[in-house]
Amino acid sequence: MLLNRRDFLKAAGGGVACVSLSRMGFDLGPVKAYAADLKMDGAKEVISVCPFCSVSCHIIAHVKDGKLVNTEGDPDYPINQGALCAKGAAMLSMTRNPHRAMKPMYRAPHSDKWEEKSWDWALNRIADLVKESRDKNFVEKNDKGQRVNRLEKVFALGTSHMSNEECSLTHQAMRALGVVHMDHQARI
Repeated sequence: MLLNRRDFLKAAGGGVACVSLSRMGFDLGPVKAYAADLKMDGAKEVISVCPFCSVSCHIIAHVKDGKLVNTEGDPDYPINQGALCAKGAAMLSMTRNPHRAMKPMYRAPHSDKWEEKSWDWALNRIADLVKESRDKNFVEKNDKGQRVNRLEKVFALGTSHMSNEECSLTHQAMRALGVVHMDHQARI
């Protein structure tokens, strides 16, 4: 939700008025329920899983007209019982952030400008750099002449956004390349 200064002041003034009315004995429960229904009216409720760590807390997502309009913790899920960490609680704002990069951005070495690139270009560039590094730095045998088949100049860092299956595939792909040094963001 983007607010300009005027809208923020209107909302703040309305909030102060509501708090004042509630202190005078007015019951604002029905008003709050009505306001909550406005946002959710006509929205489809979907149970999903928070993608930010391996705990996999359940999230109730409300989708209206193909857009995510609300997220909240699932009180029926025994692990988080409706509570969410800061990352899970901020999921809605992260999906709507106008500053979020939607396409690959590339900054050439020694440049101060970012360029928008296609996904094909970005994936090919990554593949070329990995192959170049592997060809240059692959160690087939150690100092004792024993076969080790390792690549110590590449480091792989997993993300908590990956499922277990994706983590397994990434791990296997890195091992196939000979990568020795790997870690995972959810553990850090």
